[in-house]
Amino acid sequence: MLKYCLSCLILVGLICVRNLTAAEPATRPTSAAPPTQTAGAPFKNIDVVGFEKFRSDTNKVVLDVRTPSEFASGHVPGAVLLDVKGADFLEKAARLDKSKTYLVHCAAGVRSVKACNLLAPAGFTNLVNLEGGFNAWTKAGNKPVKL
Repeated sequence: MLKYCLSCLILVGLICVRNLTAAEPATRPTSAAPPTQTAGAPFKNIDVVGFEKFRSDTNKVVLDVRTPSEFASGHVPGAVLLDVKGADFLEKAARLDKSKTYLVHCAAGVRSVKACNLLAPAGFTNLVNLEGGFNAWTKAGNKPVKL
């Protein structure tokens, strides 16, 4: 009886492993997709068109959270650099005016979501994430400035 139970458990385990690895290729992620906004997220997402409309308002700040070298190679005019990977990210963020709205972007949208999720608990209540990031912004025909 013990051999039978053990054999059944092994068979069920093999079936489970087979089912997990035999998923349709279309359902498997092929690359790390940018995180999407979830209910209750401390920021809202915006597309390039909305980003450009928001950018014209002087109470809004474009916050580029890429690395200094990415920023130097091209950035949104008037953007402020605050590298989310920098050890002093939150320290530098604390110096920013929390009453302003921050239009946050990175290259593709992953780091900007991370930055928004770090800034919200630090007291930033007006955070807007550019979907697709700087890549989407330039692909839409916008011209970056270079240092």
